[in-house]
Amino acid sequence: MKRIGILISGRGSNMEAILTAMQNGTVTSASCAVVISDNPQAPGLARAREFGVPAVCTDRAEYPKRAEHEAAVAARLQEYNVDFVCLAGYMRILRGAMLQAFPGRILNMHPALLPAFPGMHAQQQALDYGVKLAGCTVHLVDAGTDTGPIILQAAVPVHDDDTAESLSARILKQEHALYPQAVQLMAADRLRVDGRRITILG
Repeated sequence: MKRIGILISGRGSNMEAILTAMQNGTVTSASCAVVISDNPQAPGLARAREFGVPAVCTDRAEYPKRAEHEAAVAARLQEYNVDFVCLAGYMRILRGAMLQAFPGRILNMHPALLPAFPGMHAQQQALDYGVKLAGCTVHLVDAGTDTGPIILQAAVPVHDDDTAESLSARILKQEHALYPQAVQLMAADRLRVDGRRITILG
């Protein structure tokens, strides 16, 4: 049974989807050791505790430098003996200590079909570009911005009358289904990484 840590900055809806999947038996090879937020006001902290999961804050405001905050988060995850990490609406780009502490062991959910529309406001980027399909991607985190190897993707149609909000809501439903699947695959050691390509085993 792998121990995961989940990082959040806000409401943690993807966190909740993962914890629910663990509770209902959809995710069987992992348990959540800790939820950490960089924001003391994050609603997801209270929600995690309702699931019986330790939930703590490593407040970004207490660290003058980004690197110091990231090192503190990495250290706290290691205190909980975490095997791998899931970013679930975590609004910090990882650069140093986290990548060193958990190389190839950090998952992220991005609300676009990568490599299209990396970075912020991906749903609005998709609308501005005029694509007919949008979606979401679970990928491994590397030193780039949404550039790591892709684990799973799901597509949704873009409607003519879509706004960023309506498209985001449709994508979010797919995120909630997709992220637990990726967690189970990672926890069950069913992912083989070969450069940029990931093969799902068995």
